[in-house]
Amino acid sequence: MAKRGGFPGGGMPGNMANLMKQAQKMQRQMEEQAKEMETKEFSATAGGGAVEATVSGSRQLLKLHLDEEVVDPEDVEMLEDLIVAAVNEALGKVDEASASAMSKFTGGMGGQMPGLF
Repeated sequence: MAKRGGFPGGGMPGNMANLMKQAQKMQRQMEEQAKEMETKEFSATAGGGAVEATVSGSRQLLKLHLDEEVVDPEDVEMLEDLIVAAVNEALGKVDEASASAMSKFTGGMGGQMPGLF
């Protein structure tokens, strides 16, 4: 009685095996890229440079620098707004760098694997 399903001869066809190897290679490269991103730092400023925030590629706030003149006890709300703006801009840089790095891997895949990308 004939086997049901699978590939004739029990193995994968050449194209499928090659595709699997390429997918594994791409996965390793993506993992390496993710590790590299974690070691990078991204900085942004607000208030003409009065506030500077530095975040890691893993989206952790690493440093926050405030110029003395921006620390005004009478206007804490402005300082809070500047800090939020600087941190959000730095996080936006992480997102841009991550998207750019991932596009190297996914850029040519859309036409080959419809529905995945």
